[in-house]
Amino acid sequence: MKESGALETLERPQRLAALDTGRFDCVVIGGGITGAGIAREAARRGLQVALLEAHDFAAGTSSRSSKLIHGGLRYLAMGDVALVRETALERKHVHRLAPHLAEPHWMLVPARSWAALLKFRAGLSTYETLGAVAEADRHRNWDADELARSEPHLRRDRYPYACVYREYVTDDARLVLANLRDAVRHGAVALNYAPVVAVLVEAGRAIGVEARCDVSGRRIRVRADVVVNAAGPWAEAVQRLESPAAPALLHLSKGVHVALPRAQLPIQQIVILGTEDKRSIFAIPRADIVVLGTTDTSHHGGPDREPSIERADVEYLLAPIPRYFDISPPRPEDCVTAWAGLRPLIAEPGKAPAELSRKDEIRIGPAGVITIAGGKLTGYRKMGEQVVVQIANALGRSLRGLSPDDEAPLPGGDFAGDVGALASGLASAHPFAGRVAERLARLYGTEADAIAQRGAEPIAPGTAVLCGEIDHAIDVEAAVTLEDVVYRRTRAGLYDPAARDAMLTPTAERMAVRLGWSADRTAREVAGVRAQLAADLAFRHEETT
Repeated sequence: MKESGALETLERPQRLAALDTGRFDCVVIGGGITGAGIAREAARRGLQVALLEAHDFAAGTSSRSSKLIHGGLRYLAMGDVALVRETALERKHVHRLAPHLAEPHWMLVPARSWAALLKFRAGLSTYETLGAVAEADRHRNWDADELARSEPHLRRDRYPYACVYREYVTDDARLVLANLRDAVRHGAVALNYAPVVAVLVEAGRAIGVEARCDVSGRRIRVRADVVVNAAGPWAEAVQRLESPAAPALLHLSKGVHVALPRAQLPIQQIVILGTEDKRSIFAIPRADIVVLGTTDTSHHGGPDREPSIERADVEYLLAPIPRYFDISPPRPEDCVTAWAGLRPLIAEPGKAPAELSRKDEIRIGPAGVITIAGGKLTGYRKMGEQVVVQIANALGRSLRGLSPDDEAPLPGGDFAGDVGALASGLASAHPFAGRVAERLARLYGTEADAIAQRGAEPIAPGTAVLCGEIDHAIDVEAAVTLEDVVYRRTRAGLYDPAARDAMLTPTAERMAVRLGWSADRTAREVAGVRAQLAADLAFRHEETT
């Protein structure tokens, strides 16, 4: 067992060799949350596991969600009681594994009348029963006086009542990395930037895959008794590698998120806002920003076409703000960050994206490839367990069962108490501000102290990102490009608009020293991230239609 669970970028050649020469029980295609969860569950049960990701770990859907671990209360109205129960219970499990990556927060539902509040509470009581919510965390009702104290900018003339209940805020990309590292700690071999180009078949059965390393150009063959397709939006493309005639499986839905400066929308709780078309969106405060999302519209053109952020998407997300808050109506030009992702939903002809179930589905292909699609971020661990059962059946083996007592915390999750206390201890031990400590604690948990010891000085003056984070990304988290570090390791590309521009050049230069980049490569890395940041916010310059 690899105790550190480190994914060292400089050890990439050794991992390539291990994949090419080894023999595995299973190879997982896809390094998002579903693939990471499968790899972890399989490795914990003693299987020899390989995992291949075509891009960076979590580069697709699993870094572009609403960053919530929640049971999906609205799915009760859709009749998905089993889904709601499963995911509501899973919130607590993920919190035990990684308290910094499943942090409890109050979610506020404004109500225009007492009758509307009672109606919502009826569904919420069922939700809390399904999720075995502790008494101390059960919902509370707020009247106008409490709202005036806790959310003074909410328009109490329109919403004199509210109910608050517990949900959990996460960081999706870092949750993926934590699960992958735990899989590696239990013996798995994982590689990013390694697209699968063929499924190897002998005598009608899949016996592994062929992949291409996009860093070295080397081709490898990963031999495995079971092949698992957990490629998310790309699941259909992988299915066609097994069988060109594979039937359609997915409906791709686009979800857009934007963020305003928190000073412009100064809320304290997560607030659920109603849209004109009767959907609900979230306003989620995080450090110095408030995230608004998400849209739910059909995406056309396949998963390789980057989901666009149109001005109309942004206007849709901003439209409810003046109905709920007594602030100046925000404009698209006020947004400081944005992202769009694809949901790989199970297709149901005739239904709009918002009507489609978030249930997962497992299919077995003609050569025995196990494909899993659909599902929710919150339920990733249970999805992993379900796939491991299928792997065991295919291997004809009985795998040892695991009790909750067998389950050690994910990397960084080995602490009791809340994240605030962890941050206070960190700030006392190192010479940086409390807001820097809070950011580090939420991203890295107990590993934040070791990161600060690597380099507690900011990567650029006035930023909250530390030099030690860049080294940690290379030595522990398999970062290959500047985009990996800015978007998916430090998360500054999404959460910290004040830091992201200033950190680009010094971060690239630090990576260049560690990874041996040329001056030309370093300049290209900086230009590439700047282009991505500009593309994310291009809607600010579009004409209003």
